[in-house]
Amino acid sequence: MTNFLSFTGRVMGIDNFPIVQNDPQLGCYKLFSLTDRDGKTVNFVVEPSTYFVDHVQVKVGDIVTGFFDVDAPVPLIYPPQYRAIVMAKENPNYFVEVSFFNSQFISSDGNLKLNLSRQTEIVLQNEQAFTGNPANRNLVVIYGASTRSIPAQTTPFKIIVLC
Repeated sequence: MTNFLSFTGRVMGIDNFPIVQNDPQLGCYKLFSLTDRDGKTVNFVVEPSTYFVDHVQVKVGDIVTGFFDVDAPVPLIYPPQYRAIVMAKENPNYFVEVSFFNSQFISSDGNLKLNLSRQTEIVLQNEQAFTGNPANRNLVVIYGASTRSIPAQTTPFKIIVLC
């Protein structure tokens, strides 16, 4: 189980991120610098394995949310720098939640409950159909309207299982 947190901001810069000196894979890793409305800045290391919702290409000026493992070690630098597990570009047509969902499909923070339907598309990160049980897993959930209850309830459009 991964404990996810997120940070939303405008992309202020995208640079190559060398992993080692004279990195032969230079260009495969990127450093995204995000600044939120309050002026706080966070850097995200984007790896080839980072999942981008809808497989969109992000550019400077876009508003994105980076999801990261709050328990992962991070360098003690400013601005903070996290390894991006999932990146989601702002989209007015849906919301994105990344969390561990238990057997009742309640997120680890207790704020969202999923009500699956036959129309809910459940796939792997490579867009292939997921044929197992999505309960008790880390999920990327794409959804629209939700109730105002606690937890909020929604019927997601799509679920991406993070194996």
